[in-house]
Amino acid sequence: MLKKAYVEITNVCNLRCAFCPGTRRAPRTMSADEFARVLDALRPHVKYVYLHIMGEPLLHPELEALLALAAARELRVCVTTNGTLLGARGDILLASPALHKVSVSLHSVEENGGDPAEAREYLEAVWGFAVRAAARGVVVALRLWNEGAADAHNGAILDFLREKTGARDWPEPRAHSFRLAENLYLERESAFDWPDLDADETPTEFCQALRTQLGVLADGTVVPCCLDHEGDLALGSLFTQDLGNILNSPRARAIFEGFSRRQPAEALCRRCGYATRFNK
Repeated sequence: MLKKAYVEITNVCNLRCAFCPGTRRAPRTMSADEFARVLDALRPHVKYVYLHIMGEPLLHPELEALLALAAARELRVCVTTNGTLLGARGDILLASPALHKVSVSLHSVEENGGDPAEAREYLEAVWGFAVRAAARGVVVALRLWNEGAADAHNGAILDFLREKTGARDWPEPRAHSFRLAENLYLERESAFDWPDLDADETPTEFCQALRTQLGVLADGTVVPCCLDHEGDLALGSLFTQDLGNILNSPRARAIFEGFSRRQPAEALCRRCGYATRFNK
């Protein structure tokens, strides 16, 4: 049984971050009716719905309605955001009983062009939301998934977090999260290369795609995971097909069985820098 589904409620974003590949797909925002259909299709298979693939989910004009639809179906919602709209739309998130976790890509601070004042304003808004959310029992993960990147500004971010937490000693950078406070975590991961059909092959052997997770793009297209940002591995559409039939299609079964044998069936999967982390 799957555990989670990544649902792209919009592929539109208000930033253009260096660590994000973006998408060449036409801009699209999933309607509330479409989202309800997606949730109904996912509900027998997953417990958690992650609002994430491409785009900034807090831009969605019907965000409150979407969260209500998830709550009505007793699905837990996890949101991945660049954090720039938490000051304006954080209350909508915190009012939803469906909200389980918010992950904030703190490396989005790179988009301030190096202006310390703008960076401080951004971090203060994120921190303010994080404290409020954690106090309400929502898990908050502050992400620095760019360790080792040439354009990373992690030093200033870490200094800010030390100031806010009063911490003196910090763990060395590592590919794990650690607790800053109750329900509040800092996640540090090395930068990785997104899967790209034009890239060289990687030593990828295994992935959780279609095993514990899948993705649904803004137009209803089902993809194996949240890193298929162009829909290269389109398996079908939840707007027109049953998810069970999609998961049992020849292509989906080949992807699942290929990873079981540690021989990825798809060229895109063999060119994924993130999936190499599962090699053991």
